[in-house]
Amino acid sequence: MGTKINLTASDGVTISAYRADPVGKPRGGLVVCQEIFGVNPHIRSVCDRYAQEGYLAVAPAFFDRVQADVELGYEPDDINKGKEFMQKISIDTALKDVAAAIAVASEAGKVGIVGYCWGGTIAWAAAGSLDGLSASIPYYGGGIAGIADRKPRIPTMAHFGEKDHSIPMSDVEKVRAAQPDVIVHTYPAGHGFNCDMRGSYDKPSADLALSRTLEFLRKHVG
Repeated sequence: MGTKINLTASDGVTISAYRADPVGKPRGGLVVCQEIFGVNPHIRSVCDRYAQEGYLAVAPAFFDRVQADVELGYEPDDINKGKEFMQKISIDTALKDVAAAIAVASEAGKVGIVGYCWGGTIAWAAAGSLDGLSASIPYYGGGIAGIADRKPRIPTMAHFGEKDHSIPMSDVEKVRAAQPDVIVHTYPAGHGFNCDMRGSYDKPSADLALSRTLEFLRKHVG
């Protein structure tokens, strides 16, 4: 369903992205922000799923700034490698790539952004700083509590796992307290509960979060 495209950011850097187009007239556009594992088969499948729901989905390959075509699995070594790549790219640098992806996704009309893990933090930051977005949906972004004071300028809904060992519920409450206008949902699941390729996958939580996400997108994007 998807194709590989190139994006050129405002600083002149070109990266790749995965683009999934819906059949027929799109409802709108959607930027999909990767986990620390790159634009791997899971993230491509996420884009494909959103395309099936009518959205032009674009997933920028942030790690291309460090190394091209990074696709990691979920073993301990993969996690360590992913963290190394992540630490070489600041959130604000990633936002330059998000802006380039927004420009492509806007071909379909209004644009939303969804992000998972590290991408969830990027989606949160984008909601408070980038133009061209109509909704933001971060999933279990571990860095959100640290930038909770970045007030979203657009409707935002966040998903967290109640059993997430890397994001304590105290962090979730910090987000709620800092931004009471943001919708925050929690689920009886751990980190990465949306990813069906991880041991932490929790189908009931993933399905409920997706239904809420799609409802939110239909309300604010189309």
